[in-house]
Amino acid sequence: MSSLSDATNPATETIGGGRFLRLVRRGKWEYVERTGASGAAAIVAVTADGRLVLIEQPRPALGGVAIELPAGLVGDTPGDETEEAATAANRELTEETGYEADTIELVAHGPSSPGLTSECISIFVATGLRKVGPGGGDGNEQITVFEVPLAEVEDWLAERVSRGAHVDLKVYAGLYFARRLGK
Repeated sequence: MSSLSDATNPATETIGGGRFLRLVRRGKWEYVERTGASGAAAIVAVTADGRLVLIEQPRPALGGVAIELPAGLVGDTPGDETEEAATAANRELTEETGYEADTIELVAHGPSSPGLTSECISIFVATGLRKVGPGGGDGNEQITVFEVPLAEVEDWLAERVSRGAHVDLKVYAGLYFARRLGK
């Protein structure tokens, strides 16, 4: 992995912030850093009968709802700032969808939007799912859970988009990993 030298990597200056995000400037570049978390985890969860578990929730930044993989922050639980990404993935899967997984496997890690934020995301594949609760989020979230047959995901997503939903591009990455399970 390459890094910028000190000559091309000037000091970071905070130019604004809120409870969860900080806007910073490094040289002429402005970007966002997340505060209170060490990263994010997204989960590609496939049921035993071949259904991809997706969620939909309102996203104010988009002015509407987004279809997403179950996901959440790593290390954002007070007192557990050193939380492992796989632990966060299983926690978020249960919280958002009501499923627990026998196996959580890391399949990818990288920046979520490298021109906008320093945040990196780990993508996990969850197998051996069992329903243990209702899902729906932590009480501050308005999450709807969908289980879509893998063979129908693209048509289902197109239909949701035609009704005004946004699709997080990580869903398509997740679909790639979900389909690899069948090979």
